[in-house]
Amino acid sequence: MLSKKSELAKAIRYSLNQWDALMPYCEEGRAEISNALAENALRCVSLGRKNLLFAGSDSGGERAAAMYGLIGTCKLNGINPRAYLEYVPTHIADHPINRIDELLLWNAAKKRPRQPDPASSPA
Repeated sequence: MLSKKSELAKAIRYSLNQWDALMPYCEEGRAEISNALAENALRCVSLGRKNLLFAGSDSGGERAAAMYGLIGTCKLNGINPRAYLEYVPTHIADHPINRIDELLLWNAAKKRPRQPDPASSPA
């Protein structure tokens, strides 16, 4: 018998209350349940917080955050951020709108060879 006030009962209730949010991890398989990679990727944002004060405006800060996210996602997937940021604008204008998902990071990377980032390679 388990007491309703026990720590285990609280943990079970919490899990059941989060069931809908947890199910995609079981059904999809691509998402990781740990956020350690995201926390590590955001560490540089936290360290550079004072620099973001000079983004110019709230919308400038939002654009900077979007770029941090995009560059971090590229790095996590082993894709050269500069190569991706050069690839998309040169292909988006004549790309069919019904196939725009082909330009998403993980799909575009399949069409391009993975290149090392020149900034991170030893001189």
